[in-house]
Amino acid sequence: MKREILRFEDVGLIYHTTRGETLAAKHLSFSVREGEFVAIIGPSGCGKTTLLSLAAGLLTPSEGKVENAGVSFGYMLQKDELFPWRTVEKNLFLPLEIRKIDTEEERGRVRALAKKYGLAEFLQNYPSQLSGGMRQRAALIRTLATNPDVLLLDEPFSALDYQTRLNVCRDVAEIIRREGKTALLITHDISEAISLADRILVLSARPARLVASHEMDFGEEKDPLRRRELKGFSGWFELLWKELNG
Repeated sequence: MKREILRFEDVGLIYHTTRGETLAAKHLSFSVREGEFVAIIGPSGCGKTTLLSLAAGLLTPSEGKVENAGVSFGYMLQKDELFPWRTVEKNLFLPLEIRKIDTEEERGRVRALAKKYGLAEFLQNYPSQLSGGMRQRAALIRTLATNPDVLLLDEPFSALDYQTRLNVCRDVAEIIRREGKTALLITHDISEAISLADRILVLSARPARLVASHEMDFGEEKDPLRRRELKGFSGWFELLWKELNG
């Protein structure tokens, strides 16, 4: 069994505003293992994105604790957020500049990632010249630029049309697994969670509690499109739908 690198232990979170207090999470406990791809689903407004902020240490829990094994985090947002006035290459180098590690050696490593995943010929293009799928691939490589241990994915495919979304899901999943990264994905899409994840966490309505944790039983099949064709897929969808709407 791989080592545990992230743990939520009886976590609660209260937001304080001028209008009072909002209880966002209560008695929330789960862990993530190294190399695992975990999807988190739950009703709209239940605080799924808040979990990513807690995991990365951007928020401090009001009770309980969040522990990690000294790992580093990379964050991939709903939109690619590529700067339109910078070339693709300069967008990929941005994390290096922010971290003040913008050396030729680090740039070479990022260029190698771009070449490995089909972006080499687009490095001198601007984001507006790329398709939506290519922009998301660039956003992922930018996230990988500082070589984080854990990728936090906040509905990264939601802005794409359905066909593009399926293909980009497949691309992103392949890149994450080939690079040996741990991933924590927030999604509203049950089918997306089933097709991508090793394990799915189901949250309740706010305040978020853990309703269920399911290990996906697709054996060695990791391809998201092929998973959708397996006979067990619809059974998982029915179960998760009931847990979300029960």
